Amino acid sequence: MNDAVRNKVAELLPAMIACRRDLHKHAEPAWREFRTASLAAGRLRELGYKLTLGADAVAKKAMMGVPDEAFLKEEVKRAVRQGADPSLTAKMDGGLTGFWADLDFDGGPGPRFAVRCDLDCNDVEETDDPGHQPNREGFCSVNRGCMHACGHDGHVAVNLAVAEILAGMKDELRGAVRFIFQPGEEGCRGAAPMVEAGCVRGVDLIAGMHLGFQAGRSGEIVCGAKGFLATTKWDVRIIGKAAHAGAAPQEGKNALLAACAATTNLHAIARHGAGATRVTVGRLEGGQGRNVIPPNAFMALETRGATSELDDYMTRETARVIGAACAMWDCSHEITVMGGTKSGESSPAMVERVAEIARAMPVFTSIVGMKDFGASEDYSHMMTVVQENGGLGVYIQVGVDRKAGHHNSHFDFDESGLAPAAEVLVRLVYSYLRGNPGEKFL
Repeated sequence: MNDAVRNKVAELLPAMIACRRDLHKHAEPAWREFRTASLAAGRLRELGYKLTLGADAVAKKAMMGVPDEAFLKEEVKRAVRQGADPSLTAKMDGGLTGFWADLDFDGGPGPRFAVRCDLDCNDVEETDDPGHQPNREGFCSVNRGCMHACGHDGHVAVNLAVAEILAGMKDELRGAVRFIFQPGEEGCRGAAPMVEAGCVRGVDLIAGMHLGFQAGRSGEIVCGAKGFLATTKWDVRIIGKAAHAGAAPQEGKNALLAACAATTNLHAIARHGAGATRVTVGRLEGGQGRNVIPPNAFMALETRGATSELDDYMTRETARVIGAACAMWDCSHEITVMGGTKSGESSPAMVERVAEIARAMPVFTSIVGMKDFGASEDYSHMMTVVQENGGLGVYIQVGVDRKAGHHNSHFDFDESGLAPAAEVLVRLVYSYLRGNPGEKFL
């Protein structure tokens, strides 16, 4: 089996590279992944997978940080002009770009193994440096302010190859496989509405994969992650009252000063003895003119916690501080939740299974077991729900040589790294679904 999988992956590498470059050229951010999702769904349908799309795959009421309807309709038109399948984008109206694809194997009953893949790009303007490989070879992003600066284009290419290989093993395996294609990972917006729609219902095992990040070079693999930080993303609008700053300042209500008071006092929230917490105001703006008492202010902020309970503590305290600052300046305020995800930790048994597979692959010269992630990843929401329901989950990082760091306008990676990423995932699914019908996976 080992040589057969490796040979098949090598055979598909040119197609993976072509797919990755096509998606890189047509990068799409959260809730606007119409082209990316339609092309991936169309390919999976060709391979014999059953699709769950649109409102059946994404709970609209749970969506966060969604652009307005008119803008999304224009984005659908843009996607179709760039090659999206109109029959599939029609099912994604309103930004419902997430979907999943199921395949039942012929070997009888067994576990359902889900593999999650993120679809979206970053809100980054790609560099115009002529030495940047996407510029040099003609696949830089044509969508202004949108760039695959985190490798999700590679993730889609890898997962489509894995789906093709597993479809070719249909008679060798038992149980079922599900590929979950998630929008809005950046900003942690897409997992919760897909979970609510049922993407991990009935799932016994789940895996997520990232190219690079903590595996910073070719030959490295991190077999599991713990310490995913729970997070909540907020937009806060503060409403005051304008007045003449010279003649009648007493008639105004200064929203900008309320926002400034909130910003500074958020950092006075007591740290928590149960673990790490974070709060960051990443954007603060307000006001209208130099001689006008500012009647408006805007804050884009986030909280994080080592556990979901700690993030809940931070959101409660953040809401209290903002409310108190607004009361002090006699302003009102509105909070909109723009994103959020749970904390999580890979299942040790699955981490060891990945390590066994990696040790059997000569390409890996540095194999790390469990590593503290120290950041947020929307996948942890799906993994945690599977584990709460008695299943297992793992998050794998496969090393690639990078031209710049993640979320950088010069980001690019050595595409030969797509092959070992695909092989690991194929072999992981195979290892759990090849057994006898009565065999336990736990």
